[in-house]
Amino acid sequence: MARTLAMFTDTSLCIGCRACQVACKQWNELGAEVPEWTGSYQNHSHFTDKTYRLVRFMEDPKPSGDLAWLLMSDVCKHCAEAGCLEACPTGAIYRTDFGTVNINQDVCNGCRYCVSACPFGVVSFNHETGTVRKCTFCNDRIHNGLGPACAKACPTDSIQFGFREELVRKAANRVEALKAMGFKDAQLYGADSKGFLGGLNAFFLLLAKPATYHLPDSPRLPQRNVVVDSLLSIGSALVVGLGALMAFRDRGKGDADA
Repeated sequence: MARTLAMFTDTSLCIGCRACQVACKQWNELGAEVPEWTGSYQNHSHFTDKTYRLVRFMEDPKPSGDLAWLLMSDVCKHCAEAGCLEACPTGAIYRTDFGTVNINQDVCNGCRYCVSACPFGVVSFNHETGTVRKCTFCNDRIHNGLGPACAKACPTDSIQFGFREELVRKAANRVEALKAMGFKDAQLYGADSKGFLGGLNAFFLLLAKPATYHLPDSPRLPQRNVVVDSLLSIGSALVVGLGALMAFRDRGKGDADA
């Protein structure tokens, strides 16, 4: 297997220009969408089947009463332990030789198990094709020696693409530099390969808590709880059934005594 390719997004460098969002739409030939009012400069509020790359605008209130803008270009995380891949019953979702997660549109049956299994909400259903869609890191480009369109279009190097281990080292140095400049909350999200979901192949440098960026603090794979939930359901059913049986027996005994 080839070395793992990854994407490092440094939110401290994002200027919200949306060049990445436009480049993604253009390269992947994603259709136009009706503008959506979100209460901020962000459009849309969520990922869609025609929006694989989403620039988020957040207002971060400060103790002084001031507001600070936090900007972030969000994307599919291509998790090392991918919920979408594990939930897919047809094998349509697979891991490439570069460690990225892709969807074979010819195999997808549109069951949407992957949509509910993704803890980040990046997988969307396309009603025209009857299949699911998401970012593939521009799979055709990276397999031809090119980087993703979004990273190529970013004017500030907020989005960087390359080999994962090298990007993690660069990201860690960047966090230390920002902390030295007074950004005490600077942190990496998803860079640790021993952390949640085995590490994200699209990881981020954040300037505030993950929740501020609409990211889960500890994302989990829902389908991994299926066995436990099933056992609990079976146990509950047995208890209810036993209770009904006892009630029926007691009622029968009472009728006999009468």
